[in-house]
Amino acid sequence: MDIVTLSRLQFGMTTIYHFLFVPLTLGMGWFVALMHTMYFRTGEEKWKRMTKFWGKLLLINFAMGVATGIVQEFQFGMNWSEYSRFVGDIFGAPLAIEALVAFFLESTFLGVWIFGWERVDRRLHLASIWLVAIASNLSAIWILIANAFMQHPVGYIINAKTGYLQLVDFFALIGNSKAWVMFPHTIAASLATAAFFIMGISAYHLMRKRDVDIFKHSFQLAAVIGLIAAMMSTWSGHQQGIEVLQSQPMKMASIEALWKTEDPASFSILTIGDLSGKKEVWSIRVPYVLSLISYNQLTGEVRGVEDLQKEYEAKYGPGDYIPLMVFTYWGFRFMFYSGILMFFLALYGVYTVYRGTVEKMRFAWVFPYAIAVPFIANTGGWVMTEMGRQPWIVQGLMKTEQAVSPNLTPGMILFSLIGFFVLYVSLIVADIYLLGNFSKQGPDATDRGFIGEPAFIPLIGGQD
Repeated sequence: MDIVTLSRLQFGMTTIYHFLFVPLTLGMGWFVALMHTMYFRTGEEKWKRMTKFWGKLLLINFAMGVATGIVQEFQFGMNWSEYSRFVGDIFGAPLAIEALVAFFLESTFLGVWIFGWERVDRRLHLASIWLVAIASNLSAIWILIANAFMQHPVGYIINAKTGYLQLVDFFALIGNSKAWVMFPHTIAASLATAAFFIMGISAYHLMRKRDVDIFKHSFQLAAVIGLIAAMMSTWSGHQQGIEVLQSQPMKMASIEALWKTEDPASFSILTIGDLSGKKEVWSIRVPYVLSLISYNQLTGEVRGVEDLQKEYEAKYGPGDYIPLMVFTYWGFRFMFYSGILMFFLALYGVYTVYRGTVEKMRFAWVFPYAIAVPFIANTGGWVMTEMGRQPWIVQGLMKTEQAVSPNLTPGMILFSLIGFFVLYVSLIVADIYLLGNFSKQGPDATDRGFIGEPAFIPLIGGQD
């Protein structure tokens, strides 16, 4: 394989792996902060044990997220140096702010929270976990602003001497409409991810009648927030679809495998393509629905792939401007159908809360398996978002094939790709072991020692 394909495989693999941890961290921060607030207000021991237990799982996930995120940053210089040169004046600004402000606050106050139990003022200790939650979400904003520029470039000129992009309007960059439709969708998805993580582990312990009072309250809180988050995801996803139609019409057409321009436009229930991924064999479509999604009315033109391909050839020159639909089409459907499933599972959870039957619900066994559902949705959404932009790495300005480092060889990338794969498989095994081990032990493991206390050390090795 050539260096472009190998570099894309490596970046895709490391990004998907990193993005397994990001939504869970973003969502869990709010849950732990809420639980700590309940302990602060009531002084009840159960809320303290809940806070420490779920906080411990947050910390394990946070550590993995940081380790894998560092790799992401290195790849911009190692594999994508031409991209870094071309867009560095713009792309570097939000990344620098994210690291120097948001991540600094997050990591600093996380340290205060970890080691501050019974050592700092109760109000300061409570404030520290809220600052962790806020800072982690500020971090997400700046990352999304950087990504939004790749999807919808704004606030720039092309420097006549260097040929590189130059930032001329910082406020246009941070006010990019793409970023601000992506952000609520990301936060809603993160809350749903954390909610199903908590519901799954809580249901596991409720089935075994362990620490019923603690896990009953954990499940109740997660079910309510999970249902709200599922509805928020639907609404924010709809807003994002409207924006995509305006700024990236080819992405919208490829998501729906829409070859011919339609008004009103139909929604694909199932489309089967050939092995090229760029030709339809047959499909089942529902009239009017895509126009309804795109315009909030039953009529409205959605341009098809064939017309857009001709338009782009006239605008940008000869070339293939059609994304591989197998990724965009199925990425969206993994996300969409997983979202529907999450809504109904969360609705069932809220129903048991309303009926007061959480500790004896009939389908508790479903929730531990349902932990995987939001991760499938998040991965599908990320693949759809990034693959739908192809062949552009910066929409309309730079193609992906132009962005790779010129001094690379296929052998170099294949070696690092295999190395990263082996390393990441080892890390995911360690992560699953740690999360599973601590989850199964329950609050009792935390009672024997929290991070910052000597008794926590043997637990890390599973020797307790």
